[in-house]
Amino acid sequence: MVGPYFDDFSLGDVIETEGATITESQIIDFAFKFDPQPFHIDIEAASRSPFGGLIASGFHTLSLSFRLFRDTGAITGTSMGGGGGDDLRWLRPVRPGDTLRVRVEVLERIPSRRPDRGTVRLGYTTLNQHGEAVMTVIFNHIVARRPGAEG
Repeated sequence: MVGPYFDDFSLGDVIETEGATITESQIIDFAFKFDPQPFHIDIEAASRSPFGGLIASGFHTLSLSFRLFRDTGAITGTSMGGGGGDDLRWLRPVRPGDTLRVRVEVLERIPSRRPDRGTVRLGYTTLNQHGEAVMTVIFNHIVARRPGAEG
């Protein structure tokens, strides 16, 4: 299955992902590899931190959010990479047992000088099981144009 092409995205379109529950071991494993701060890897030290317990790295939340979006199929076979992101905000801690899902909204479509692609600016809002936003970011996805639509 091929996902939508650049021209298929419309301003205001919303894509909702499935949820994923994050475990204590996933938090610690990710943090040991990529963000080994005490409140991410040490349960006792985390309990004495301003967070009052173990929390996921923001980079873990960011990575999981992209994975959940990717799993929707919205860029399957049409993604040509990314042009970066803007306005990343971590709004509240993600804790073991939280279930995250992502609401992704099409904010802008920017045709490229290259006729085979364009940039789709997508606003991600990652929500926990209570519907509270835990992270927001805007990503610039480079998406292929439909074959034959170039030019």
